[in-house]
Amino acid sequence: MKAVVVEQYAPIDQIELKDVPSPLLEPGQLRIRVEAAGIGFVDGLKIEGRYQTRDPLPFIPGTEFAGIVAEAPGSPGGYEAGMRVMGMTRSGALAQEIVVQPEAVYPLPDGVAAEVAASFRANYLTALYALSARAMLCEGEQLLVLGAAGGTGTAAVQIGKLLGARVIAAASTPEKREFARRHGADAVIDYTQADWRDTFKQLTDGHGADVIFDPVGGDISLQAFRSIAWRGRHLVVGFAGGAIPALPFNLPLLKGGALLGVDLAQIPTREPDLQKRLMAQLTGWLADGRLQPVVGHVFALEDFREAFRTMQTRAALGKMVVRIAP
Repeated sequence: MKAVVVEQYAPIDQIELKDVPSPLLEPGQLRIRVEAAGIGFVDGLKIEGRYQTRDPLPFIPGTEFAGIVAEAPGSPGGYEAGMRVMGMTRSGALAQEIVVQPEAVYPLPDGVAAEVAASFRANYLTALYALSARAMLCEGEQLLVLGAAGGTGTAAVQIGKLLGARVIAAASTPEKREFARRHGADAVIDYTQADWRDTFKQLTDGHGADVIFDPVGGDISLQAFRSIAWRGRHLVVGFAGGAIPALPFNLPLLKGGALLGVDLAQIPTREPDLQKRLMAQLTGWLADGRLQPVVGHVFALEDFREAFRTMQTRAALGKMVVRIAP
């Protein structure tokens, strides 16, 4: 089978597409014929060895995928050959086949394209877990989404609206702000402007942000926290901006605010029942059309490097997807 193979931690330009043996199938596992794989910020860090945990070399990158069950001896988890699924795993998705435990996949509702499913689970589960379970976002609250045109940012805009919040999307270019508005934002703001906090204050009538969804990091995170409402909640989702900020402890004290971490990788082991409930809620929204995930751009497998470069330059609108099956 063809697969993207990381033989040494390196920039994406040094990573190659290779012919490798199909993975072995052990008892209780499923073999999935991968149709599409999503590309996220974490995937880029893992390839370069800059993520907080390192995959042993060599490895096939890619954590999120959609495809068709090719083999399911004994029907583990109730899955049968021919069923369409979406899934998440530590690595291995950027390949024509992947072998996983049944807990790693979820049935795909009818009519949902593989490209949509491959860009769905990580971003939208992160957004719902953060906003609902961690921040307990309430109807009518003011939600500020940083990096609102990226994969998780777009998901947060859409989920925030479904939960009844007033969503203010912060993004750096007119194109990105218009993109966020098209996908549900009530108002948009340019956080590259020196006076953006004054504009934000006007947009909230001086109230501030009840919840801040922050996948960006850097100085913008500190600025945003200074605009938090009393008893506001700041969700730390990631550091796409590159820098990890240091928050002066007097700010949470003065604001009565809370800093809440969001790590999707830990939910399956620490809160598995909650994950199941959230996935059921998401797939219900997906099936009835209330939630329409945003696919940014779809690349052929041979063009996987361009997918990573687009994501890493932060020029992307939505999530990048690699189409693997013809």
